[in-house]
Amino acid sequence: MTRASSQLGSRGANPGVRATSFDDAPERHAALTVTLRLNSRLTPRATRAIAIVFVVLVTGSTLWQRFAPQGATESSVVVAERSRAKDISVDASGVVTRLLADDNEGSRHQRFIIQVTTDLTVLIVHNIDLAPRVPLQVGDSVAVRGDYVWNEQGGLIHWTHHDPDGRHVPGWIEIRGRRYQ
Repeated sequence: MTRASSQLGSRGANPGVRATSFDDAPERHAALTVTLRLNSRLTPRATRAIAIVFVVLVTGSTLWQRFAPQGATESSVVVAERSRAKDISVDASGVVTRLLADDNEGSRHQRFIIQVTTDLTVLIVHNIDLAPRVPLQVGDSVAVRGDYVWNEQGGLIHWTHHDPDGRHVPGWIEIRGRRYQ
């Protein structure tokens, strides 16, 4: 058994992290011990909450990597829909299933629906006052980056364009190798 230990972070007022790994040939088992030296201002309850969140995140990620079908990834829009998220930046890809009339009230928006999974459709709302219209047909495969807002029908993605003021993360729609933003 070989043992490697490294000290991450700095000594002093900042929290430190100690990572220790063990390798057993031929199985190559690895154990990771993370020790956090927490600031004394944290209450025991806050410390427990941080530890629980850490364990849940690590366990969930590990289980997904271990049991997901090979090559499978869960898109951020699927995760956002399951958690009923609002105004969260997502990436999605799917097939255009329906073209809708433009929304001409206020800023003009091109609207269409994509099928992300067999169970999830999402309305795409693309501001055509700030970005070029996307030439679409039913059946086209598209990739989208924007902000997701959950609703009972599957949600919508907006902010699929650049921000002329530079205060918002730019979104886009990509089709046939061309990006519209």
